[in-house]
Amino acid sequence: MSDVYDPIESREELRRVYEDLDAEIARLAPRCELSGRCCRFKEYDHTLFLSTIEAGFLLSEAPSPVSDLDDGATCPWQDDSGRCQAREGRPLGCRVYFCDPEHAERAPELSERYLARIKSITVRSGRSWN
Repeated sequence: MSDVYDPIESREELRRVYEDLDAEIARLAPRCELSGRCCRFKEYDHTLFLSTIEAGFLLSEAPSPVSDLDDGATCPWQDDSGRCQAREGRPLGCRVYFCDPEHAERAPELSERYLARIKSITVRSGRSWN
C-alpha cells in the first residue's frame, strides 16, 4: 500500500483522534496569548514534527497557505495577526503547543499518547510510519 495519505481510508479516524485531543485540551484550559510563538519555529527554537498521514490531512483540510515557504522558519498558515488559518487540519504538534507555562509539562504526555493513536492508524492501514 502507498505511503501517501488516503483520505478515504484514514481521514475520519484521524479526525476523531484530533477531536478527542481538542476536547482534552479544552478541559485542561491552557491559556493562549495569541502571540504567534507557536508558528515562529526558528525565532523560538522549536521544531514541528508531523507524520506523513498528518501532512496529508493538513494539506487536504487546510486552505492555501497565507505566506510563502521560508525553509521552516515559520508556519505558512500563520496570518499577519498571528492566527492559524489551518485550524481544522493542523497536526498534533500544533494542537499541544501553548505558551502557557502551566501547560508545558502536560504537552509531552499528551503528544506521546495521541501520537500512539496516530501511529496505530498508520500501521493498521499498511503504511510505514515516518
